[in-house]
Amino acid sequence: MTTDEARPAPEQYRSAGDEVDRIVGAWERERPDLDASPLHVLSRISRLARHLDLARGTAFARHGLEGWEFDVLSALRRSGEPYQLSPGQLVTQTLVTSGTMTNRVDRLAARGFVERHPDSRDRRGVLVALTPSGREVVDAALADLLDRERDLLRDLPPREREALTSTLRVLLQPFDG
Repeated sequence: MTTDEARPAPEQYRSAGDEVDRIVGAWERERPDLDASPLHVLSRISRLARHLDLARGTAFARHGLEGWEFDVLSALRRSGEPYQLSPGQLVTQTLVTSGTMTNRVDRLAARGFVERHPDSRDRRGVLVALTPSGREVVDAALADLLDRERDLLRDLPPREREALTSTLRVLLQPFDG
C-alpha cells in the first residue's frame, strides 16, 4: 500500500468537522506534497493535553496548589507509608532537574507540606517526607482532579477507553522505556 492509498481522502475528514480536520485539510490543500496524516492523531493529543492542563489547573487551584506542587506531593503520597522519597527519586518521578527539585522542596517545606529528614541508611542523604497537611491537600486535590477527569471521559464508552489506553501505552512506550 502506498502512502496515498493509506491516507483517507481529505473530504472524509472535513465531514467529521472538528478543528483538527479543518487544519489538516488546509495543510493538504496548501502542501499536497506532504503527508499530513500524523496531525490527525498528534494534534488531537496536543489539543486534548491543553484542555487537560486547564482542567487540572482548575482542580489544583481549588486547593491552593500549582501543578508542580501536586506532582511532588502526589509522588510522595503514592510512595506509601511513610510517604517519603529521596530527592533523586522525586527527580526521576517528576522529570525535572535536581536543582529544580531542590527549589521545589524548599517551597513546599515553607508551606508546611513536606519536611526534610536525614536518611538513616546514608549519613549524607536526605529524605523528603509528606507532612499531614501535605497529605490532606494532595488527597483533596486528587479527588477533585479525578472528578474532573472522569467528566472529560464521560462520553467515551468503557470498551473505547480500554482501547485508547492500550493505544496510548504503545505510543508512549519509547519515551517511558
